Amino acid sequence: MNPYLSAIFFWLIVRPIVLIVLGLNVRQRERLPKTGPAIIVANHNSHLDALVLMTLYGTRQMKNVRPVAAADYFLKNKFLTWFSTQVIGIIPISRVVSKTNVSPLAPIDDALANNQILILFPEGSRGDPEKIEQFKGGIARISQHHPEVDIVPVFMHGLGKALPRGEALLVPFFCDIFVGSAFRWTGSRASLMEQLTENMQQLRDQKPVSDW
Repeated sequence: MNPYLSAIFFWLIVRPIVLIVLGLNVRQRERLPKTGPAIIVANHNSHLDALVLMTLYGTRQMKNVRPVAAADYFLKNKFLTWFSTQVIGIIPISRVVSKTNVSPLAPIDDALANNQILILFPEGSRGDPEKIEQFKGGIARISQHHPEVDIVPVFMHGLGKALPRGEALLVPFFCDIFVGSAFRWTGSRASLMEQLTENMQQLRDQKPVSDW
């Protein structure tokens, strides 16, 4: 990741969009991890999700905030590889299990060992706007390997309407972010997934009822 390119991109493009177009409202911001290692786990409806979460941090902190993303999508050509790794600073993860002895989660292990804050979307790919799909179990495996690392659930509402999957035109929309309390490895993968699902549902229930 090139911190200078990243700072320019976020200050000139992403932060103005978040400030002017999205009207972002962050609830319980103080619960966000200030230092790593830590994992922010969020629902995923839009390409804006990771960028918006990164803007919740200052420029100096942002170099330590790394979205985890699918290598087969974000490394599919030279430009996207350069932009994703040098400007956004993603940690690319293979979604295909290989026959090598190298763990697909090794880049995540390295990032946590370097005290970085990871952004993870356990639904895998972007779902329908404002709907939460069933979480995949990767986060439970990571937590089992790193039981001392905080997991911070975050529910985002509105970004799926502002820039839904398959659309290229950004629509102005009020967006809310609800930050939950941190928790850690619960003793089993099943119980961790139950805890994460329950926490995310509680955050979603904090959203005021609307007609859309």
